Amino acid sequence: MEKMEVRELMRPVEEFPRVSSHTTFHQAVEALEKAQRDFLSGKARQRILLVYDRQEKIVGKLSPMDLTKGLEPSYDRIEGLKSQSRYPLGEETLERMKEEFQLWHTPFSELCRKARDVKIENFIKMPSPDHIVKPDDRMSKAFHLFVVGRHDSLFVKDGERLAGLLRFSDVYDAIARTMRQCALDVFNDE
Repeated sequence: MEKMEVRELMRPVEEFPRVSSHTTFHQAVEALEKAQRDFLSGKARQRILLVYDRQEKIVGKLSPMDLTKGLEPSYDRIEGLKSQSRYPLGEETLERMKEEFQLWHTPFSELCRKARDVKIENFIKMPSPDHIVKPDDRMSKAFHLFVVGRHDSLFVKDGERLAGLLRFSDVYDAIARTMRQCALDVFNDE
């Protein structure tokens, strides 16, 4: 796997269902549920929803975690503090921040009502550099980003164009195949 490039495991953007950045929160929930049903029934190969803007440019991806985070807009303030910190924030610090910013103190039903007409463009973020690889990058770079960032997928950019996504599930399948082959090789050498 040392010589394997990202392009060998990435999935092209054409394989992914899409949703407009002008989609409302509730429409996005429905779109994610449909993508999940289609994936589980075998009608679709992917369940990750890519988000496009008015110019049809992919500007991000939408996951259940994104929607959950979008219900509580104060997370943006915490994310800003985390990115400014030179050191990782500990669990105690994050708990204090949660209390200080009054996260999840509003009743869930009220958060849902407020979110009803919110457009996903208000909380979808462009991928950060630690979430992007190039098609000709070695898989070792992708391994590092998956482990350190705990991402479920990475964006694959070819120049300025989003070429595809590298899903951790595909990477893990390749790791498992390699591990099985290593075990067979060791067994055959004995």
